[in-house]
Amino acid sequence: MDRNRRKFLRAAAAGGVAYAFGRTPGTVYAQVAGTGGFADYKALVCLFQFGGNDSWNMVVPTSAAEYNAYSASRGGAIGVGSGLAIPQASLLPLNSMTPDPNGATYGIHPSMAGMQTLFNNGKAAVMANVGPLIKPTTKTQYRTAGWDLPPQLFSHNDQQDQWHSLRGKLPSKTGWGGRVADVLASQTGSQQLALNVSLAGQTFFQAGAVAAPYVMGATGPVQFQGFGTTGIGLARRNAFDAIASGSYGTVYERGFASVQKRASQFADRVSAAVAAGRNFAALPNAGVALSPLAQQLRTVAKLIDQRASLQMSRQIFFVSTGGFDTHDDLFADQPGLLGNISASVASFYDALTEIGMDNSATLFTHSDFGRTLTSNGDGSDHAWGGVQLVVGGAVRGRNIYGRYPSLTINGPDDVGGGRLIPSISSDQYAATLASWFGVQDADLPKVAPSIGNFTTRNLGFLG
Repeated sequence: MDRNRRKFLRAAAAGGVAYAFGRTPGTVYAQVAGTGGFADYKALVCLFQFGGNDSWNMVVPTSAAEYNAYSASRGGAIGVGSGLAIPQASLLPLNSMTPDPNGATYGIHPSMAGMQTLFNNGKAAVMANVGPLIKPTTKTQYRTAGWDLPPQLFSHNDQQDQWHSLRGKLPSKTGWGGRVADVLASQTGSQQLALNVSLAGQTFFQAGAVAAPYVMGATGPVQFQGFGTTGIGLARRNAFDAIASGSYGTVYERGFASVQKRASQFADRVSAAVAAGRNFAALPNAGVALSPLAQQLRTVAKLIDQRASLQMSRQIFFVSTGGFDTHDDLFADQPGLLGNISASVASFYDALTEIGMDNSATLFTHSDFGRTLTSNGDGSDHAWGGVQLVVGGAVRGRNIYGRYPSLTINGPDDVGGGRLIPSISSDQYAATLASWFGVQDADLPKVAPSIGNFTTRNLGFLG
């Protein structure tokens, strides 16, 4: 290899090229020549709450009998001794469109006024007790030797991977967002950017067999170092482009050069789109301090605003926030954590409304797992099923989907220590989102491998 090529490799390694890579090293999204295409635009936005959100304090029963069971299981009022229960009077009412068959009513955490407004205006829905399942499971079946259960329940890394991949017991190198991109490759081949875009680092969720995500920072791509538009910076860029466009003798050199060239082009293209995106009143560029999550969602909104310039018809975005592993300090930390989710998502929805795209983008939450009903003294521990949220103009909102469980210790859903068996599988949740996004029913098993084990493939929360 000659000196220029060696310099090229060193410069590329130092220039932020990693932000163009997905989970598979050395690859950028492989576009497939489109033959179909979509006449409309849709986006899915996955908001991952790392650490395991204690969602039994996020959406809480407010009717007397159900609240009393909740409070007893959580050890009484939060901040009093080891109690974790939100005071009944402080819960913000959720005015569900469909009455609970048992007469139960529900409220949302007092720090989530923005989410309450979205729900009560029909723009958000609650998914009750959802989590990884291979097939429907009862408490008796859970205790039956040999019953198919997701492996390593209650483990952060394993359950994050279950949410990302829906892999069940089988090994997988792909996530369900990546498999959506694989399935839709023939219809999205003219897009100028990967279908999957992460603003929160490399993620298993978006890795496909063919499609790899574009990974960028919270406010846009990390630019190559040393490039510019004048002087020596421009000379470096021209030299880089010339080397990247050169002829190489081996498949490895050609492949690497192609990756660097496309990485540079993607960084330019996406940076231009973000710069051209509007200054949203709800998520302004300056004058208001935004949380890291709100910054990510502002960039997502800008890219949706610039969808035409990038020739996009389908996009899946990944954003995240952390701090939810609340073994300790639940009383002190949870209001800020949930308040950030509520305010950031509400502002994102308002930004979409500004550009008339509120019906075209659906945000949904994931988290490692739910947490125990029982207190460990100052927080809660790793569990299984939990509550998730879906937001967007296409959402059939003001509804709680699925069966909200009995929050009773040793109740019918408790497998021990206040760990609740999910009644909705993450496969059903993903399949519903993928169907709205454009995946055909026949292809849903490619996206959600265990969907055939469940009677209901579409949960109905999207129009």
